[in-house]
Amino acid sequence: MVNHPVFAMAFRPLYLLAALYGALSILLWGFGWQGTPDLAGYFWHAHEMIWGYAGAIVVAFLLTAVATWTQQPPTRGTPLVTLVGLWLAARFFAFIPHTAWLSGLAGTAFFIFAAYLMGQSVFKSRNSRNYIAVAALLLFGITHAAFHVYLLAGNGSVPLGSLLSGLLMISTFIGLIGTRIISFFTSRKLGTAQVASPNWLVNATQLLPLISALLLLLPIPPVIPSLLMIAAGLIGCVQTTRWFEKGVLSEPMLWILFAGYGMNAVGLVIMGLSHWSPLLLSLGTHIIAVGGIGLLTLGMMVRTALGHTGRPLYPAPKPMTLTFILMLLATLFRSAAALLLPISSVAYTHSLRCAAIFFAAALLLYFWRYLPWLTTPRTDGKPG
Repeated sequence: MVNHPVFAMAFRPLYLLAALYGALSILLWGFGWQGTPDLAGYFWHAHEMIWGYAGAIVVAFLLTAVATWTQQPPTRGTPLVTLVGLWLAARFFAFIPHTAWLSGLAGTAFFIFAAYLMGQSVFKSRNSRNYIAVAALLLFGITHAAFHVYLLAGNGSVPLGSLLSGLLMISTFIGLIGTRIISFFTSRKLGTAQVASPNWLVNATQLLPLISALLLLLPIPPVIPSLLMIAAGLIGCVQTTRWFEKGVLSEPMLWILFAGYGMNAVGLVIMGLSHWSPLLLSLGTHIIAVGGIGLLTLGMMVRTALGHTGRPLYPAPKPMTLTFILMLLATLFRSAAALLLPISSVAYTHSLRCAAIFFAAALLLYFWRYLPWLTTPRTDGKPG
């Protein structure tokens, strides 16, 4: 089993599992599933989307990319099977009553082991540029562990802070990865000059949400992380504008990345402003979660899985442009649901369910299209 093509690189099993599980879990939540007695309601939903769905894609991307960044062998075989097993165990126990603590152990081990595997390549090659990525992956696991510690303590208000902390850690990865790839991919495809970013701007897009995430775990005035979120979001908006070229709009493989990065930036600003206007919290978090994370993860899953299976990057394979549009619709309806909740519970429910259907449909189309590609060897005969 460990030598099967699906375990040749981390993106293969984890992209497929994340797509399938993301669709299942969002439909369950949208149509009434309320979790378990010890991981109930929105705690279950947010936990599974942040550290389950998004966590799998972040780990898959980083463990795949680090082989290129460091010229070291990729994670494959037994270590990858072990990693996938930890992720599956965490998802299984999240559904079983009174075993949330086991989900916490398995999920935290998943991120720590992933950080160790990535760190092996980074430190062996002395690839100092990616030390921050290893540290961020480890901190992502710490936010997961913190959530479960607070959950076990029975303090219903504190896990919300750790949930938001986990969400902000994904914003950190969006800042880290987006800054490296979006301008580069744009210039390569459109034949334009790559837009350079000063080091302070690059560091700010990564460090501001990361620091915000850590501060949310500490007993400090929430105004401080809120201001950092707003600053990070404004910088992200500036970056999106700086990188943009007219030709982006005619290429789905590019505009999906811009849309995801820009949504994440807008969501950070709104989430930061929710300190002064709490009704904005749901809107901000879901613009990040569906618009930022949903769009950008889908765009990267489509793109990286093409390159690493020996297929051309352009044009987007059918029906991937449709999946991008479906995720945009999911963002629109989930944002509308956040605005409708104080006005009409019926309208809120309908909008929430439409968002869940569109989100799930996008991921299921991806799973259907990519399943044969990610479970068979590369078309060019190269390893990976």
